[in-house]
Amino acid sequence: MGNPVLVEVTRGTVVESRHAGAVAVVDTTGRVVLSLGDVERPVFPRSAVKAIQALPLIESGAADRFGFGAEELALACASHSGEPGHVETAERMLRSASLDVSALKCGAHWPLNSEASRALVRSGGTATAIHNNCSGKHAGFICACCAIGADVGSYHEPEHPVQREVKAALESFSGIALSDHVQATDGCSVPTWAMPLSALARAFAVIATGAGLGPERAKAMARLRGAVAEKPWHVAGTGRFCTEIMRAFGSRIFIKTGAEGVYCAALPDQGWGIAVKCDDGAGRAAEVMVAATLAWLLPEPVDRVALQPFVVPTLRNWRGIEVGRVQPAGPLAL
Repeated sequence: MGNPVLVEVTRGTVVESRHAGAVAVVDTTGRVVLSLGDVERPVFPRSAVKAIQALPLIESGAADRFGFGAEELALACASHSGEPGHVETAERMLRSASLDVSALKCGAHWPLNSEASRALVRSGGTATAIHNNCSGKHAGFICACCAIGADVGSYHEPEHPVQREVKAALESFSGIALSDHVQATDGCSVPTWAMPLSALARAFAVIATGAGLGPERAKAMARLRGAVAEKPWHVAGTGRFCTEIMRAFGSRIFIKTGAEGVYCAALPDQGWGIAVKCDDGAGRAAEVMVAATLAWLLPEPVDRVALQPFVVPTLRNWRGIEVGRVQPAGPLAL
């Protein structure tokens, strides 16, 4: 049996598209708070777990050694838009380790922000790995290598000490053995593991609370959560969903996009983690799924008002005329 339709796209009064998916909300023990669709089917978290991937930057001592503040730590957790401030922060991280863009193994792509991309073209520049949305995460890996004396050139390989630390952290947060699941290569060339949506939600419940972690690791994750709450623009960028949600809710919500329709969120006040997967990989539908889930879970009417533009975004044509909406449907409809 397939997953339920959770999002519809309307044009006028007609439903033009439908998106099926799954939603898991759990606490740190794995107790199910909300479950829609198949939450045991493995999905690749991809970029959603960058906060966990950023732990070696702190735990190695690199963040303190290089004097990193909230901007650098937030960028290490980011899927950024390649805007000038993102690029400058990533370059600053690399310079701290006496390295430059040539050390990055994430590959090059043009900035996700269209204005930043056009400005780069107008200046006669070209895209490099520093514009990759993962360059902050990779700069964090490199700095961790420098702090522990590990090889920098192979930091992206599965058997590298930094990646082994990341794998162990993912297992600790999710509560599962990743060796039992499929390993693949992410778009930025580092390892990624498929895991049940329920386990991914549990990982975000642990991100939210630090429950079950040792004191130093809990302190490190709290430091990362504080950084992204303080500098949400560095986590995504101008007009981006993650940035705007965290600007609206501050430390009450940590939210992070993955890829192919995966979104995750941590709710520290409730002690819950959220993971959603849009089956067809549509990002705009996944955003509505996670926004609607937040609206279901947050108790205050003022929270629902703040979330409404994200729960039911308006579609406009090239002249700015409203033509339809993206809205939650089926069991997710408010």
